[in-house]
Amino acid sequence: MSTNPPDLRPDLARARISETNRAGQPTIGMVSLGCPKALVDSERILTRLRAEGYGISPDYSGADAVIVNTCGFLDSAKAESLEAIGEALNENGKVIVTGCLGADPAYITGAHPKVLAVTGPHQYEQVLDAVHEAVPPAPDPFVDLLPASGVKLTPRHYSYLKISEGCNHKCRFCIIPDMRGRLASRPAHAVLREAEKLVENGVRELLVISQDTSAYGVDIKHAESNGHRAHITDLARDLGSLGAWVRLHYVYPYPHVRQLVPLMAEGLILPYLDIPFQHAHPDTLKRMARPAAAARTLDEIAAWRRDCPDITLRSTFIVGYPGETEDEFQTLLDWLDEAQLDRVGCFKYENVEGARSNDLPDHVDPDIKQDRWERFMQKAQAISEAKLAAKLGSHQQVIVDDIDADGIATCRTKGDAPEIDGCLFIDENTARLSVGDIVTVEVDEAGEYDLWGRLIAHA
Repeated sequence: MSTNPPDLRPDLARARISETNRAGQPTIGMVSLGCPKALVDSERILTRLRAEGYGISPDYSGADAVIVNTCGFLDSAKAESLEAIGEALNENGKVIVTGCLGADPAYITGAHPKVLAVTGPHQYEQVLDAVHEAVPPAPDPFVDLLPASGVKLTPRHYSYLKISEGCNHKCRFCIIPDMRGRLASRPAHAVLREAEKLVENGVRELLVISQDTSAYGVDIKHAESNGHRAHITDLARDLGSLGAWVRLHYVYPYPHVRQLVPLMAEGLILPYLDIPFQHAHPDTLKRMARPAAAARTLDEIAAWRRDCPDITLRSTFIVGYPGETEDEFQTLLDWLDEAQLDRVGCFKYENVEGARSNDLPDHVDPDIKQDRWERFMQKAQAISEAKLAAKLGSHQQVIVDDIDADGIATCRTKGDAPEIDGCLFIDENTARLSVGDIVTVEVDEAGEYDLWGRLIAHA
């Protein structure tokens, strides 16, 4: 999942706080960059601050201070984070920095020495301490009441559900374990309690996230507490009983993943797997320090589709990795032809400070990277177009994300995650629809990445 684009960057525009801040109430703004895991961190910080009596400002000028939650995974993300910090300093002046880039405070203070404080990822207490120092709290116990669902930066009808922090993998191109530490799973009953509260407050779709969803519970030996076992299959089954859509992200293709597919076939969780394959050539995968079993992966994909024909498979890939030859890249294209993945993202390799891949020999020329990226995306687009054309005439359940002033409803099928996959549009008879509705449509038009449909009935 990529950095939030500027028009979708949550900041405060989508916070679920409807009341007006009271007179004299200290207010905090938030800029949240990066992946949904960082977004969850931002929500937790704001929820804690809201409970302490702070108001939430939707703009710089209305805030007594601004928190910038940064991303530091790629150099381009670091640049975006530094730009956001600079913008907040120019517009507000009081800025507290947290998030992944905060794991290297000198990098931030070297560029922006006027920031008030720098904290690392998921260091909630340190962020609160910095806010207290910059803007002392002034709670009014009679009016400062925390909303039951906490502060959410996503639309009201879906929510990210983080089940663990960190990662035990040692991929050479990735520094996430250095920034966020080793795998640390939440107790299963705590995850379920949060999910139940979200559903009680109107959430229709739960998006399960972590760095390695398949490994959930490994670090705590799949401990059972309060009747719930910390294993991804058990957790998925428990979440599926709540009545909301359940979508799994960042699922590594371990053998036990096949145990999730029957739950999809039963309708307990969405028939959607987001699996980061990264490449297909065994030599490239070895240089990445990734499992080098692309052929067996094709067998697994065939088995998943046999057991759940409606399954949607999403993945991301890296082209131009150090040492990638033309033959290795062609193997990736051929593999994609066989795999016929439904949703595909592709990144051109770039060095990340601290990553072991920086020291590998034979870095690929930028022009070659660009050429390979274009060829990869051309093939992926053709596959997507054919897959969507095959849906013409089918009936699809969709969730309504937005209805614009012209009455056009932007929706998603069960095979589309918010902000990263395609959409389905309904442009007629939408007057009775509301955001968050789950309805049935007949697909009557297909494009390269999106669908159009005719409303049939509410689910």
